[in-house]
Amino acid sequence: MRNEIIAPSQANSPRMTQGIPLIGVGIDKVYLNEIVSLSEVYQTNLIPNDTKTIHSKSTYGHSIRFHRAVNDKDYVLQDIVRTSDEKNIDIHAYIRGGPRKSIFFHPKKVTAAVVTVGGLCPGLNNVIREIVHSLIHLYGVSKIYGIRGGFNGMNNKASKPIWLTLDNTQSCHYDGGTVLASSRGGFEIEMIIRFLKDYHINQLYIIGGDGSHRAAEKIADRCLVENMCITVVAIPKTIDNDVDLIDRSFGFQTSVEAAQKAIHSANVEAKCNIPNGIGIVKLMGRSSGFIAAHAVMASTDADLCLIPEIHVELEGPNGCLPFLMKRVQEKGYAVVVVAEGAGEELLGESAEVDAGGNRKLPAIGEYLADKLRYYFAQYGQVVTVKNIDPSYMIRSVPANASDAVYCMLLGQNAVHGAMAGYTNITVGVVNNHLVYIPIPLVVATSPRVLDVFGRTWDRVLSITRQPEYSPKSVYSNVGRKD
Repeated sequence: MRNEIIAPSQANSPRMTQGIPLIGVGIDKVYLNEIVSLSEVYQTNLIPNDTKTIHSKSTYGHSIRFHRAVNDKDYVLQDIVRTSDEKNIDIHAYIRGGPRKSIFFHPKKVTAAVVTVGGLCPGLNNVIREIVHSLIHLYGVSKIYGIRGGFNGMNNKASKPIWLTLDNTQSCHYDGGTVLASSRGGFEIEMIIRFLKDYHINQLYIIGGDGSHRAAEKIADRCLVENMCITVVAIPKTIDNDVDLIDRSFGFQTSVEAAQKAIHSANVEAKCNIPNGIGIVKLMGRSSGFIAAHAVMASTDADLCLIPEIHVELEGPNGCLPFLMKRVQEKGYAVVVVAEGAGEELLGESAEVDAGGNRKLPAIGEYLADKLRYYFAQYGQVVTVKNIDPSYMIRSVPANASDAVYCMLLGQNAVHGAMAGYTNITVGVVNNHLVYIPIPLVVATSPRVLDVFGRTWDRVLSITRQPEYSPKSVYSNVGRKD
């Protein structure tokens, strides 16, 4: 029986242009994750956010006027994907980011400070620049300190903060790294509180990852306890993309892009070293495999991807060693992409930690290379293994265009949130909308991991066609569907 051909008039029917109602599908309750507002804590009248009041005349142009201010009760739903078997549900929401109609701080009374904490990440300078330029151009703030060397710069009297200006931040975003320098560790709450008091800071911007957010929460809480009228705003920074709840961290896409050169080099080396060439690329990813997975999807050259979320099996029916030998026999070479945190169950966890409290990870790339050489030798075969570690190269490059735009949005909206008097918040994008999230909520579920039962990992497996290894634990997506 022939399928009936749809006439143009039917194709433009209301069912297609206006949709049809879904019976029994709805939202029972929306839980708004509220944030701390200093105006409520100190019962202070807000200031109209307009150019006549705050005199936010740009140094190089006309006064800035916000055409669309955000209401304090505008919110963004966390979970926007529904399955056919779901009926009415409860859902969480976040306060939307953006400029407010009224602000808490008078710009002339603001003394801001910016600090970058932890490892390097593409886009750090972009965020620093945008915070400085937004404070000056959008609000007329003139006192902005840059804290040198992470939290260590707040407890070391020999390391004085620097003034951040339009001139010394104008072109910093063209360079990788951070103009403020960074470091791990150095979090001493008493010294930090003393620093904030000594320099009369009332806006603190902390650019950092999971550990830095935990530190920011402690600082914000302590400021409230000591009746210090200070807003603490965090900007999520991690190329591992393991800060939970937000769509992605800045610098992640740049790092995935930079990793392509390493994977391409491994592919060339493996092809050109005969017989039996294998290239191994070790990428960042302490507890999550987002960079490794997305780099594999972008390149499509990898034959095996190993991430911290799965158990790595060396031998047996699904072992990666026999799998790679078979793949080499089929096409003459193979490429492996491995996250730095993969395979700890094979090498053992290190008891040694760095200044930030992170465990030092074993050398998984070298370990795999040695195992491959031994395995091939057992079968009387020679294998040439090239081990490539671009870890520090991919995190020290400047942000690409996509991340540069993202950093601009994060920097601007961090300033909007701080000027409104919100504290103990982080700024991020959820479902492609900028939001303010309470830091306690972020750290409660971070670091996040890649869902090995989700679509992203399925896409990786469709490229590598590797054996499916068992997960290390049962994962739950907190309000997210992959």
